[in-house]
Amino acid sequence: MPDLTMRTIISFAALFLSVILLQLSTGGVGPLDAISGITLNFTTEQIGLLGSSHFIGFFVGCWWAPRLMGNIGHSRAFAVCTALGSMGLIGHTLTDDPYIWAALRIASGTCVAGSYTVIEAWLNAKVNNETRGRAMGTYRIVDMGASLGAQLIIAVLPPASYVSYNLLAILCCAALLPLTLTKASQPKTPDAPRLRPKLAWRSSPLAVAGVIVAALSSASFRMVGPVYGQEVGLGVDQIAFFLASFVLGGALAQYPVGWLADKYDRRWVLIWLSAAAVLSCGVTMMASGSGTVGVMSAAVFFGLTTFPIFSVSSAHANDFATTEERVELSAALMFWFALGAIASPYISSTLIQKFGPEALFAFVAFGHAFLIIFGLARMRSRPTPDERTNYVYAPRTSFTIGRLLKRSREK
Repeated sequence: MPDLTMRTIISFAALFLSVILLQLSTGGVGPLDAISGITLNFTTEQIGLLGSSHFIGFFVGCWWAPRLMGNIGHSRAFAVCTALGSMGLIGHTLTDDPYIWAALRIASGTCVAGSYTVIEAWLNAKVNNETRGRAMGTYRIVDMGASLGAQLIIAVLPPASYVSYNLLAILCCAALLPLTLTKASQPKTPDAPRLRPKLAWRSSPLAVAGVIVAALSSASFRMVGPVYGQEVGLGVDQIAFFLASFVLGGALAQYPVGWLADKYDRRWVLIWLSAAAVLSCGVTMMASGSGTVGVMSAAVFFGLTTFPIFSVSSAHANDFATTEERVELSAALMFWFALGAIASPYISSTLIQKFGPEALFAFVAFGHAFLIIFGLARMRSRPTPDERTNYVYAPRTSFTIGRLLKRSREK
């Protein structure tokens, strides 16, 4: 068994190394842009616009990448996406105009979604029934670990610096090497899933509300959180640990929340998670004056309560879908997530500018309060199905992630 596991990890080493380099590069630009924007005296609204622009690009990449991959193949599509990301990063060094930076962030967002589409399509084509579980487990660990590292990277990168953005661009270019130099043959390109947003609403209106609220929480915190950190007196290195604490909390929550979601009614799990999220928002606001340890602990609690909501919502929606619908359902849920993620950084930054840093968590708490009320209303509309799918941690990476997760959901 250990030998088989090691062979499985080695066989996907190129893919996983590309994931690490890609996450460090494109995951690091969000917090670096926010800190750089503060240094360059951007308004809080302009910093929020940078985060929203990233998710505009993410949406474009999710839709465009499967078609690009079908036209030119996996390796070339990956090269196109990483080139866009590198150009978006290097372009930051040419100007201090926030609106040009926003346009450049569209390129980096397209890079993220497009690159992950290629990686996940390649991974799905190469796994089999024996290796799928271990490959997916390794993929989740690699992705989450690299995401954690991406938040920490701003602790050593000076803001608004030529060196910082060029280093991230180098990492983005380096992500191209493992995948394009591998001797493994390119897999057959799958058909792009149809984008049917109504499918998600038809399967579960509560799941749609859940993924939108999940986007509101994570996109606001990750893109505008550095502004909050600076407003409450954190240094740049402390802001890096503040953001990383959120990701760490989300990682720690996956197993216990998954156990609860498989054992109990998933609607109650969502409702209680949102109630805990409202509490965590209040704790985070009160912790702003309690010192570094208090602020970091509150961020872990915030990640614990908000990060798993997307996966629980996705599992709940899949309970009402047929096996044939699950790939398109995953794409539909990602569509709703992307819409929420586009809007929330700009809205939250506007609220911070008008009402102060605590408005960020008041905004998130309002979203979760709505989810509690909507969840209770939906529980009166229909019963939960007797047979349910497995809970699966669902990365927010591409419209095609459903192909990788489809078999994992089956009992």
